Amino acid sequence: MENTLCDELLQEIFERLPSSSSSSVSLVCKRWLHLYRSSRTSLSLRVIPHFSVIPSLTSLLTHHSSLSSLSLFLSSDPTTAPFTLSCHLLSVVSSCCSKLLALRFLVGPVSLSSLASLSKACTHLTSLSISLSRPIFLMWVCYFPCLKDLSIILCSGDGSLGDEDDVNNQYGVWESEDFDAELGLESLCLVGIRGDDWGVGWLWRSCRKLKRLQLQSCQGIGGSYSSFVQCLQGLQEVELITCRSVVDGVLLKLSENCHSLNSLLVHDGGSREGLLRFFSQCRSNIHKLDLRLPLDLNNNHLSAVAVNFRGLSCIRLQSCCLVTGEGLKALGVAMSNGLEELALINCDVVEREPGLLATLGQHLRQLRKLDLSHNEMLLDKEFISMLVSCIHLIDLRLRGCKGLTGMAMVSMLRSCKHLENVDIMQCFGIESKAIELFIKNSPRLRRMEVEGSKLSDAAKMCASNRFIEIVV
Repeated sequence: MENTLCDELLQEIFERLPSSSSSSVSLVCKRWLHLYRSSRTSLSLRVIPHFSVIPSLTSLLTHHSSLSSLSLFLSSDPTTAPFTLSCHLLSVVSSCCSKLLALRFLVGPVSLSSLASLSKACTHLTSLSISLSRPIFLMWVCYFPCLKDLSIILCSGDGSLGDEDDVNNQYGVWESEDFDAELGLESLCLVGIRGDDWGVGWLWRSCRKLKRLQLQSCQGIGGSYSSFVQCLQGLQEVELITCRSVVDGVLLKLSENCHSLNSLLVHDGGSREGLLRFFSQCRSNIHKLDLRLPLDLNNNHLSAVAVNFRGLSCIRLQSCCLVTGEGLKALGVAMSNGLEELALINCDVVEREPGLLATLGQHLRQLRKLDLSHNEMLLDKEFISMLVSCIHLIDLRLRGCKGLTGMAMVSMLRSCKHLENVDIMQCFGIESKAIELFIKNSPRLRRMEVEGSKLSDAAKMCASNRFIEIVV
């Protein structure tokens, strides 16, 4: 059989194999090992922070001639790796992987010269994630004309860029008001901008096609707000994670300059006044709202959302301690015809106010996705009272709901005939017998997340026969 299969047919078979079984292919013979390597288009590696890894990485990448996606991570803290090591490793990637479309290089900060070499070798790169040292120079982005997705993690400066005059001479011009480019970036993520950083203003002015923006652990925006607003016009998705220093300013500029926003995520940082102003004044037709604001979000904000965001189809609340049942009920009444996804993760109001879930279920009968994860004291009675109204659910997540028992699973079987995805990981009150019953009788189940120790042999066999994916 091995001799009758040509190389092309074998490679096509390898590409269709599930990841769980594809690793054993390389053990059959040298021919299969060679074909398996040369047919792989995606690879993710962790490397040790030592120069001895360079020859091994070179050899490995040379054998993977068809890679279009590569992820390189450090096996330890990236700050422990020498700066020159990351530059050498990026040079290896440049010389061995000319077909790359996506690269995640999170080994350590890299030099501008190594990025220039990468741009010459990987001319079709569309997605890039890297680390950079301070000071911030970003005009090298112009060297990647096909780039659509860019993610930059800023590290402490270590003098790696060299003398500023040399950098200026090598890369042509300072990032000043006198030079702007028209970049094709559609997605941008910046991590770790400090309050005293400067150098991102050029990027803001040059990103006129931006659709998605993520700022994480930022104390500033790296430039003036007059530059920042120039990238906002076509924005559709914004994520602000641990950016308390700038979140009010960013939200204000969004409400004034962006009318295309349809998704907003704000985690771990904001002010009550700034949030309320945005929810009251924003004129975008927002469909998805994801908030993790333990001490900043209250009922006033939910009331503003209920009034101003009538097109909302998804709202996710995590650890929102100041929200009460009054605010959630007002939201449920306002969104009764359109809300399809609701998440109340680790929100103690779920446990604190009996009857709340039942009321929400009665108003939100169009729900298709429900996430009540990490409400440890949620009991069967409260959960079941909501479930009887949510008959259209296809995705249900109950991870960490320790108070639920097998009765909850029985109710899910009775009320939710369309369930496809279920997460009951860390639900210690749900036993293996109830899980087996659910797997055997849930008509549309396609994926379940549950501890392997709770799966009986019969449950495993049934899941296999029905092509149900079990994630343990």
